[in-house]
Amino acid sequence: MDAKTYDFIKQQILKLTGINLDFYKSEQMQRRLGTFLIRSGHKDWASLFKEASSDPAASRRLKDFLTINVSSFFRDTDKYSHLQRVILPQLLQERPRLRIWSAGCSRGQEPYTIAMVLTELTGNADQHYLLATDLDRSALDWAQAGGPYTSDDVAGMPAAWRERYFDQRDGKYWLNRKLRHQIRFKQQNLLEDPFENNFDLIICRNVVIYFTAPVKDELYQRFRDALRPGGILFVGGTEIVPKASSLGLETVGISFYRRNGVDKGATRYERSISQPLHRSSL
Repeated sequence: MDAKTYDFIKQQILKLTGINLDFYKSEQMQRRLGTFLIRSGHKDWASLFKEASSDPAASRRLKDFLTINVSSFFRDTDKYSHLQRVILPQLLQERPRLRIWSAGCSRGQEPYTIAMVLTELTGNADQHYLLATDLDRSALDWAQAGGPYTSDDVAGMPAAWRERYFDQRDGKYWLNRKLRHQIRFKQQNLLEDPFENNFDLIICRNVVIYFTAPVKDELYQRFRDALRPGGILFVGGTEIVPKASSLGLETVGISFYRRNGVDKGATRYERSISQPLHRSSL
């Protein structure tokens, strides 16, 4: 794909979906876009964009493809085991009511996993603030509906938990109503929208890997600022936060980083004034 073609694609995608491809790794994105064009059945990008500009379903398919909704419950079982056995009990000792954010939650598998773990640890998750955000509105609608999820989605969890937290209909799994009501879902663009703050735990797994190095640095700084002192950032199994120590983060296990500083036990929750990413800052 030549530079002129890619510039045209980026302009059209920004206009149609609001997604700025300048923030994403160029070579990786171009490969994915080439695959999408072939699968779409269109002979060229002009034809594809013409359809997307007049057909909301075609525009939605393009946006869904770009937002990469790949997840499962208890993805990386060993990491979630460490979260359940070590990280969350430590956080609960410090604060009985936790603020937790699942950033890039896709269809809800990740925040629902956290809600289940908290329920197992504390008896219920109602007392905690569980925020789940994603850019993709259709993925959020799926999550808020509680499904349907496939047998592959739930394969990594204990069988007893499937019985406890899901209803099974026509071979599909649906979260029960009580668990669904424990999470606040919200549409958010991580690159443009402000973050809330004072979180005890932020989970952002296999999202930042798609961005350019400067964007990664900006996002990790903003995640650090959104944590309370002593709060934990939980990243993907193959992710390493670059320059973690200079950001004020220390490693506390594979995929887990703690914000340095002493938690003073803030009694009120504040909104962050953290500024969104702007192209001029990259």
